[in-house]
Amino acid sequence: MLYQLHEWQRAFMGPMSYFAQASAKMFSEPGSLLAQWPGAARWAAGCELMYRLGKDYEKPAFGIHEIQAHGHTVAVVEQTALELPFCRLRRFKRYSDNPEVIEAMRRQPVVLVVAPLSGHHATLLRDTVRTLLRDHKVYVTDWVDARMVPAEAGMFRLDDYVAYVERFIRHIGASDLHVVSVCQPTVPVLAAVSLMAARGEETPRSLVMMGGPIDPRRSPTSVNDLATTQPLSWFEANLIHTVPANYPGRGRKVYPGFLQHAGFVAMNPGRHLSSHWDFYLDLLRGDLDDAEAHRRFYDEYNAVLDMPAGYYLDTISTVFQQCLLPRGLWDVAGERVDPGAITRSALLTIEGELDDISGLGQTEAAHALCTGIPAKRHAHRVIEGAGHYGIFSGRRWRETVYPQVRDFIRHHAARPPRRTPQRKG
Repeated sequence: MLYQLHEWQRAFMGPMSYFAQASAKMFSEPGSLLAQWPGAARWAAGCELMYRLGKDYEKPAFGIHEIQAHGHTVAVVEQTALELPFCRLRRFKRYSDNPEVIEAMRRQPVVLVVAPLSGHHATLLRDTVRTLLRDHKVYVTDWVDARMVPAEAGMFRLDDYVAYVERFIRHIGASDLHVVSVCQPTVPVLAAVSLMAARGEETPRSLVMMGGPIDPRRSPTSVNDLATTQPLSWFEANLIHTVPANYPGRGRKVYPGFLQHAGFVAMNPGRHLSSHWDFYLDLLRGDLDDAEAHRRFYDEYNAVLDMPAGYYLDTISTVFQQCLLPRGLWDVAGERVDPGAITRSALLTIEGELDDISGLGQTEAAHALCTGIPAKRHAHRVIEGAGHYGIFSGRRWRETVYPQVRDFIRHHAARPPRRTPQRKG
């Protein structure tokens, strides 16, 4: 009933929030007579704040239409390279009419960005994708809101996530591919590449893993504590709900986005309260640039998706509670995950010094597991002063992290020679 109650509240709040939006415009537009009334600015600011607190936040668009590359403006077109029930593989195709730019882009490495399926949409990595497009051909996993997936499509579990990553790698072509995984997908990406290597399949040239829980037993954070202090039955009883009838996925069990959003806000309530108060003051002062920055941030932050229940519960159990990957005990669809089977992919791990989601050492743990990769193809970086989001978004990402990622990918763009076993006797 909780999901249905939320929908009733949303239906009730909808007209009120849009009335607040209309009022804000009437009392703030320069050509409006109401904007000349005493106290109009205060009323308009209050109404817009009310509107933004009560409105629905739909999935934002990536909105990447052009970039600056090789000294030219390059057009970007978003395409769907492969569509599966729970995920769309997006490609950001670059276009130019300059022959030199076209030739330079043709020779650039191919990158698959595996976005998290952990609440926010893949558009949270917009800055990551836009920056990578300067020097790479870029694909990204765009996960579908589970409430929009009909129940006939079946369940989606952690094993299915691993299978999706394998399928995307094969679709793009592993021989010239570099995979960048951000946060949660570091675990299924490492599993997918391990399984492919164990079967003798081609694996990506490099793996870049950023701020992920490879071994959450290291430097546990409040996120890790929450996942381990309650039994799995508690998560199933309190966080799993049924999609109501007004969505295509009606009847599907999910971890609803509105509950995830409440959890995000509860982690730093004072920070969000202060941010909204500053937004109100910016509107009063007429500081339109800061007000617009607030809108852009919360348009992304408040847009959350429903996660499939099976996938969420599997992640809690397999990744955080049992820690099966670092213990060498994880089986996916009957196959044992052995990162030691990876021999021909380079590995770069990146962590933020101040990461409060994946603590220091959790991502670095991948190196101890990937024993088959030669030492010279391992690299680890700790970004000073960076929190979780700072390692893949914002100025620190663009100026400090990205150059290291770009140079690592370039250095390992050439496929290493295949090692042949030594004959005995």
